[in-house]
Amino acid sequence: MKEITTTTKYNVGNFEFNDFDKAKKFTTLIDENLTEEQENELYLGLIKDLNVELYNKPEFDEFQMQQIRLGLEEKIEVSIYAKPKFNFHQMNNIRLGLIKGIDVSIYAKPEFNGFQMREIRLGLENGFDVSSYLNPDIDWKEMERIRLWLSL
Repeated sequence: MKEITTTTKYNVGNFEFNDFDKAKKFTTLIDENLTEEQENELYLGLIKDLNVELYNKPEFDEFQMQQIRLGLEEKIEVSIYAKPKFNFHQMNNIRLGLIKGIDVSIYAKPEFNGFQMREIRLGLENGFDVSSYLNPDIDWKEMERIRLWLSL
C-alpha cells in the first residue's frame, strides 16, 4: 500500500514556498521598488538556500542579480564581481572565468567592457599571452582579431 503524504504550500504573491520560514523571509526582502524579475531572483536564491543578501541591493538590476545568484549556485567567489560598477555582461565574463579557474584579476576591471572582457577571457582560457591586447583603449573587435591571430 502506498503512503499518503500531505504538503503545505505558502504563497507570497505569485511565488510558492514549501517552507514557512523561507516564505516569511521573502516577505521581508521584497518591497514595492523591486520589479517582478528582481523578486524572482530573490525567490530562486531562497529556495536554493543561497545568501540572497549578497545581491538584494537596489543598485543591482535583475540581470546583475542573476549573475550573482548563478555564481552562488556554482560556489564561486562572487565578491570579486558582485559590485554595482560591473554590468551584467561584465559580471558574466568574470563568473565564467572563475568557473574555468582563470586569474580574473587580469580583466576584472570596470574600464574593460563586457565584450573586451570576453576576448581577454577567451585568450586566457586558450593559454595565450593576452598582454598584446590587454588595454581598454583597444576595441573588442581588434582584440578578437589579435586573439584569433594568436591561435594560428
